[in-house]
Formats: sequence, structure tokens, C-alpha cells
Amino acid sequence: MFDQPGSILLAGASGGVATALGVEVLQRFPDAELLTISRNAEGPQAFTPTRHLQADLTDPDSVAGVRDFVRASDDPPDWVICCCGILHTEDHGPEKALDQCEEGWLLQSMRINVVTHIHLAQALAPALKPSHPLVWASLSAKVGSIGDNHLGGWYSYRMSKAALNMFIRNLSIEWGRRLDHCCVVAVHPGTTDTALSKPFQKNIPEDKLYSASTSAERIVDVLAGLDEERNGRLLFWDGEVLPW
Repeated sequence: MFDQPGSILLAGASGGVATALGVEVLQRFPDAELLTISRNAEGPQAFTPTRHLQADLTDPDSVAGVRDFVRASDDPPDWVICCCGILHTEDHGPEKALDQCEEGWLLQSMRINVVTHIHLAQALAPALKPSHPLVWASLSAKVGSIGDNHLGGWYSYRMSKAALNMFIRNLSIEWGRRLDHCCVVAVHPGTTDTALSKPFQKNIPEDKLYSASTSAERIVDVLAGLDEERNGRLLFWDGEVLPW
């Protein structure tokens, strides 16, 4: 039911995994309409979307513009992939201890890792049709799993991803009641060789660091293989269900 999308919405489209996802879905589904959203006015450089919108999804005022952007198509997207996220900046990295936690950095992590996904869902919601099947996938992280956390640290990133996972769980319940067929999931792509993971690759075994194209291929495989029984789940890159 979900394996042949005719329309795909890719948000946060200028990141490393997102760029690879754009390339992959166009190769896999060459006739699909591909809509992209990013803060970059020029849009993705590695592929050409059908339409692109410049928007900062941390801003609540972006919701109206994204809503109009989506409504310009005859039907809502079949797939929505939200890749918005942050782990570090030049000034801030993941906290190793409690005394490194700062309110400003935690709130910024929440805005980018959670609020962007909320705003995108709010923009999409009015366009949804009960009879139109929908896949929603938010890129999350295994370190956001409370049950799998045995190391500690990385306070802001872990908390923001745990919050994102709860948002996905809630959204899956609401849209599962509203739509005849939907699957709303969070997906952990594994450690991918992008700017996000670059400062933390030193101790990662070579076979555990994946290229962006490999991660994109795996994510598309997971999405194409989804069924409604996986609605509201946190999934590993191979489709395995991870603990919340």
C-alpha cells in the first residue's frame, strides 16, 4: 500500500542524509512529485525537486507558508520525511556531564529537533484526506530511546530526541484515528558520515559508519516496506523495532 509513492515531501532537505534521500527517491520513483523544504533559498544542489520552498520550520509563522505550499498540489503527499535535526554547533557540543547543561542550548535543541517536526505536521494536517494513505517518517536517533540508554551523557540531544519520539507516538495515534491508512514512524538511520556526526567518528568502527547514500537506501527500503502494524514505532535502519 505504501510502497509506490506518487508524491514525496522532504523537509530539512539540505542536510547530508536528506540530500542522499532526495537522490535515492528520485532514482527509485522517477515519476514521483518531489517537494522539498529547507532554509536554503536555492534548494538542494544534488538533485532537482519538483518544487522547493525556503522556510525556517523553527518559526511558527512558517506553518501558513508550508500549508499553502502543500495545498498547491492536487493531493497530499504519500510520503513525508522530516530530516530536521541538530547535534552540535561550532560553539556547543553534546554535554558529557550535568554541569555542562545550559538552558539556551537545551531549548535550541528542542526547537530544531522537535518543534520543526511539529510545525511541519501542523502545516500538513489540513490537507490530509481520510482515504489517502500516508507515511510519515521523522529521522530520530537511538540515543533518544529511554530504555536503551545505558551510557548517559548527551543530555540535550537525548532529551530532544526522546521528546520527538513521544511526538511521533502521539501523532501516530491521532492520525491513525483520522486516516483510513497511515503509518507514522521515527527512524534511526545509524551513524552516517555527515557533518552532524563528523566530530564523533573517531572511535566508531569502520563497518558501523555508513555513507549517506547507504543510509538513504536503507531508509527508503524501510519506508517502502511499512505496514499499519508499525504505526507509532521507533525503527532501526533495518526496520527492527527499537524500545522507546
